[in-house]
Amino acid sequence: MNKKYLINGRIIDPKNKIDEIGGLIIDEKGLIEASGKDVSNGNLPTNAEIIDLKKNILIPGLVDMRIFVGEPGYEYKENFRTLSDAALAGGVTSVVSMPNTSPVIDNVSMVDFLKRRGRDKSRINIFPAASLTKNADGNQMTEFGLLKRKGIAAFTDGNKSVQDPRLMSRIMNFASQSDSLIMQHVEDNSLSKGGLINEGEISTRLGLQGIPSLAEKIIVERDLAFLEEYFCRYHISQVSSEQTLKVIKKAKNEGKIFSTGVSINNLSLNENDIGDFKTFLKLSPPLRTEKDRTSLIEAINDNYIDVIVSDHKPEDEESKRLTFAQATTGAIGVETLLPLALELFHNKSVKLDKLIATLTSNPAKILGINKGNLDKGNDADICVLDINKPWVVKKNELKSKSKNTPIENRKLQGQILKTFVKGEKSFERTN
Repeated sequence: MNKKYLINGRIIDPKNKIDEIGGLIIDEKGLIEASGKDVSNGNLPTNAEIIDLKKNILIPGLVDMRIFVGEPGYEYKENFRTLSDAALAGGVTSVVSMPNTSPVIDNVSMVDFLKRRGRDKSRINIFPAASLTKNADGNQMTEFGLLKRKGIAAFTDGNKSVQDPRLMSRIMNFASQSDSLIMQHVEDNSLSKGGLINEGEISTRLGLQGIPSLAEKIIVERDLAFLEEYFCRYHISQVSSEQTLKVIKKAKNEGKIFSTGVSINNLSLNENDIGDFKTFLKLSPPLRTEKDRTSLIEAINDNYIDVIVSDHKPEDEESKRLTFAQATTGAIGVETLLPLALELFHNKSVKLDKLIATLTSNPAKILGINKGNLDKGNDADICVLDINKPWVVKKNELKSKSKNTPIENRKLQGQILKTFVKGEKSFERTN
């Protein structure tokens, strides 16, 4: 690999508090040699590969903490190759893959299989999560110690929540002893049973059974109470309601240490967008009120929410082109995560450095991985974007194998131009 000089750009690295005009040097091993204002246009070697950023923005590659991959078992929805294509087109270079595959990632042999498959077919960094419980059925804890030694990044039942409080207390106790990261999908099954969308005026008007915000709040309250007894690395995967935020703020102000994520869908859409039964907007957690949405944005600014995720969940069109009650839950989003998040910058809701931190350095810190920054000596996983370029989301132009985007025809401002992984240019936009 030749040394690369990326020059004439705006370099933003929230971890190192860098936001300056300059460039970045990638050495022959694909590592970052230097970045920032010290990398100028002058005195460049004649044999170097020079890439003019043309005053566009260079940031660390995004780290997405919530990705559902189709392999193994659901390759017809997504596979590592199509996931890589979509992620790279969105500037995402590292992902945490959920364990809800077939079979579930709940034992050492499945971890070995997943790592081999990811290594052979993926062009991005895959950090696999294993299930909290065997078969993700909420009955018996998995072998945390063995799985962690195999390189598991986190433990989660993915789109399920552990309902049994005794089992959850044991899980958090063991996690505290083994320094394991718990990522909990927060939803009480008894309160959300049969629910399809947010409980309220819209659900009543459409005649659909609702999911109350209390279903989310009650699991958060329970787990944060356990944190008083078992100090472990605990992460709320996706918060969606103002009522839950009140619990989180109270716990944070009491000194409890945990982290919180939010789906980009809950930041950019609300229950009104469902319109007349748009099944592509059937999500978990559900889209809630506009007041909930704006409360989530305020929580990012007030440091109560640390991470924004895509909650990328591919589903084939046949499973979405059904009645609302029959349609599956979930939407793709890894390719549109950053452009959609940039709406919050363009409408002056969130400052750019904070927004980028929620997508890069914050998730990397929570996971304990050396990604999401431009540190010298790190892999050159980077993203170059034109922050002002307008474009329209067309599902057939997206790279994912499934096309269940919730934002078809949405006008966005900001587009990824290039993505590098370990110093190699893995994506370049041509149109």
